[in-house]
Amino acid sequence: MAQALDGDRLADHLQRAGGQLAPLYTVSGDEPLLVTEAIDALRAAGRAAGYTDRTTMVMDARSDWSAVAAATQSVSLFGDRRILEIKLPTGKPGKTGGDTLTRLAEQAARQPDPDTLLLVALPRLDKATRDTKWAQALAASGIMVELPSIERSRLPAWIAARLARQQQRTDNATLQWMADKVEGNLLAAHQEIQKLALLYPEGQLAAEDVERAVLNVARYDVFGLRDAMLAGDVPRTVRMIAGLRDEGEALPLVLWAVGDEIRLLARVAEARAAGQDTGAMMRRLRIFGPHERLALQALGRVPARAWPSAVQHAHEVDRLIKGLHVPGRLADPWEEMTRLALRVAAAGRA
Repeated sequence: MAQALDGDRLADHLQRAGGQLAPLYTVSGDEPLLVTEAIDALRAAGRAAGYTDRTTMVMDARSDWSAVAAATQSVSLFGDRRILEIKLPTGKPGKTGGDTLTRLAEQAARQPDPDTLLLVALPRLDKATRDTKWAQALAASGIMVELPSIERSRLPAWIAARLARQQQRTDNATLQWMADKVEGNLLAAHQEIQKLALLYPEGQLAAEDVERAVLNVARYDVFGLRDAMLAGDVPRTVRMIAGLRDEGEALPLVLWAVGDEIRLLARVAEARAAGQDTGAMMRRLRIFGPHERLALQALGRVPARAWPSAVQHAHEVDRLIKGLHVPGRLADPWEEMTRLALRVAAAGRA
């Protein structure tokens, strides 16, 4: 029964199921659009399989979880099969909620064709949550649908695939332009793509038509800025800092993301220069996965001798934010913040 799917494989699974659905589906992801689409697809498949009634419950650690148990045990007056949706926005059910989810998962495993189809919606699960008894029970007793966020590098291909669904296409340069305009706001991106279907016929879209139609709905976060800086993407780094400023983001938070990263990599660079194990140092500093790959890119571009002065520059930006004068630095702390990020992003460029 245990099976893990992404969004595309969920669609294939539902098409092949032919009405024989699993008793339990868990949908996990941080992109509201993707989670909503997956839940909608499961609802439609449930209705086609005869689950005509639906109950939705939004729960957290303080909720009355006995109501969930009662909902699975009560019998419809008309004998209807039903869908029970349990939405857990925090991803933290608490002790009682965790025990209830474990029991429901075990019950689903014993009943391959139950009268109640369980749909559990969760945010992306971190490692600690994955290791809990209730999360493992959900994964083992049903189908886990994991929906990864669409990273900036994947966004043009995602847009192209969405355009293809409405029988439209455009060139790579226009896809990149669209990605810049909708980055960090997938729901708005979806709406802009749908707008193109309303405005223009099927087939090839001209760049000028797309540029007239698509609004700038990009939304930025400090971790995306960190990644752009580490990847050496200068235009995106500058654009993201300007976007964060326009959105009213707190500059101390931006400095925390950039300055803390610089301090961490300065320690790694120092350890590497001393002949220590770079991988071990990164693990000690909790730099893993995609973050580690980007960090290695930055360490490969920025000379080891340049990191101490970058750390000092971060301290000086902090003083500017506090309203202090720093000789040799711009008076506008946002402008100096950009210069600090570019020390890493633009390093190694001819």
